[in-house]
Amino acid sequence: MKQIPIKLHSLLLFLALFSCVPLTSCDTSNSTKNEKVREAKGGRFYGGVFNVNETEYLRTLFPLNIIDVYSYRIASQIYEGLFKLDPKTLKVTNGLAENYELSDDRLVYTIRLKKGVLFHDDAAFAGGKGREFNAEDVKYCLTRLATQSRDNQGFHVINGVIKGATQYYAASANGAKPTTEIEGIKIINSHTVQITLERPNALFLNYLARPEAYIFPKEAYQKYGIDMGGKAIGTGAFTLTDVEEDVSIILKRNNNYHGIDEAGNRLPYLDAVKIYFIKDKKTELFEFRKNKLDMVYRLPTDYIIDIIDEYQRADGSLPFELEHEPEMQTQLLTFMTDDQTFKNVDLRRAFSFAINKEEIFEYVLGGEAYEAGHHGITPPSFKDKGYPDDVYGYKYNPDSARYYFNKAGYKNATDFPKITLELNAEGDRNTNVAVEIKKDLKDVLGVDIELNIVPMAQSTDKMMEGKFQLIKLSWIADFPSPEAFVRMFYGKDVPDEVGAISYPNLSRYQNPQFDALYEKAMSAANEQEAIKYFAQAENIAMRDAPVIVLWYDEGYRLLQPYVKNFPNNPMQYRDFSRVYLEPKTSENPNTTQIGN
Repeated sequence: MKQIPIKLHSLLLFLALFSCVPLTSCDTSNSTKNEKVREAKGGRFYGGVFNVNETEYLRTLFPLNIIDVYSYRIASQIYEGLFKLDPKTLKVTNGLAENYELSDDRLVYTIRLKKGVLFHDDAAFAGGKGREFNAEDVKYCLTRLATQSRDNQGFHVINGVIKGATQYYAASANGAKPTTEIEGIKIINSHTVQITLERPNALFLNYLARPEAYIFPKEAYQKYGIDMGGKAIGTGAFTLTDVEEDVSIILKRNNNYHGIDEAGNRLPYLDAVKIYFIKDKKTELFEFRKNKLDMVYRLPTDYIIDIIDEYQRADGSLPFELEHEPEMQTQLLTFMTDDQTFKNVDLRRAFSFAINKEEIFEYVLGGEAYEAGHHGITPPSFKDKGYPDDVYGYKYNPDSARYYFNKAGYKNATDFPKITLELNAEGDRNTNVAVEIKKDLKDVLGVDIELNIVPMAQSTDKMMEGKFQLIKLSWIADFPSPEAFVRMFYGKDVPDEVGAISYPNLSRYQNPQFDALYEKAMSAANEQEAIKYFAQAENIAMRDAPVIVLWYDEGYRLLQPYVKNFPNNPMQYRDFSRVYLEPKTSENPNTTQIGN
């Protein structure tokens, strides 16, 4: 097995000293850097195309059905919610909301909406021109979110949160049209909406910043229906312009965007964002070094070491920005707890003890992560919020693995049933990890598992429908709270039959003690009180082992030197509306000239 290069230790020291340094690329001969940039007020610049890669193709752009990070990162440039996140601090800030007031009992939010905001031009509107956004759109989208449908996986966001949403959802079963509206959603006037909660919720504004709460026009859904998964119409800084499936997507500047910066410049600065779908990380890095990509995210440590060896200057600096950030992301295996085999909690514990996560972290990943997953599902990046780092977990222990295997009723693996681990490749990282897991289970328990590598969209459908035994997945926060992780164990909404959609509880785990603590957290007076109950609930779930936490992620990012106003953050939440490209200078020779 491959040992970690000794240079990794110097790399980590280097990153501590030079976590963000200026960058120049190496080869401009094949540069696709666009067309001229134009000077704006306040030292900003208009123009240019930001080129970025995703290793997996998106699943859908319809807000109510977005559950994967690849779709989320693209949709967040096209749509907006009433609130959004600051990409630097991840704090909630105004989106389509101008401001809001909260009643003294913390139940009623009166939200005033921005005026003059236009939806993107589209054939769904009369004359093809996007109309003005208003309070009716908010009511419509939140009502769709509370309507049962196979293209709505987001109801959990408002279930038990907005007054009357749960009752409305029940009344909409099997395509029925409820006879009453949602009690907690009222329109005050064309640009004011009032939302009443079932009980105080310290995270409610975070929920309104999530993709499920993005605002889209009624006309678009009526015209395109489920096809809105590939026909996105919002109010965001960019419009969906060109889609070449599994190859690239172009997002073009929305010239009617309502955003204005502090200096009075109308946003966005960029002419376009082009997203490629290159699955091989070596090829992605090659394109970056040719100046065809403006950013590379998530690089194997060996690649980073090679880059440092090649480009480190005499003073220790590098000719590019190299950043790293512990992420709000956890890599794990999920058991289907309704599966006849994995209903057995002792068997799940046996598997959990049998996998050597430290070896995966060190030798398979080569240190390309924050740390091995020896504790709960909530990543260590929440420690600064006061979340405990001693949640129950599983370290490699062959004796414990064999003890629980025997306790589960298996004296040996001779009669053990056939098990399949589903995964998507994500380059070759997931495949390499799965091979190591297969080896560990064979060595410790004598169990043979089969690997089934499928595209991300296919594995996602299997997860939600419960059509798997064991599946590899990556869970990343879509808002900055431990609840984004702990919620995947809440059991009261789990359907009875396999094939019915279960999200976010993919394992279909159920425990009344967990549910009670989770509900206490959801009605907590403040975030710190919520964290206390979330941690208690997570400890209960982890002892039942519905998942195996493999590792917690840490992302390395390479950024071209001319890319400005693009902060890194633990969620990899991206807002391209304020990103700009500096013009060519002697220090940044690969950027474009200022136009007239």
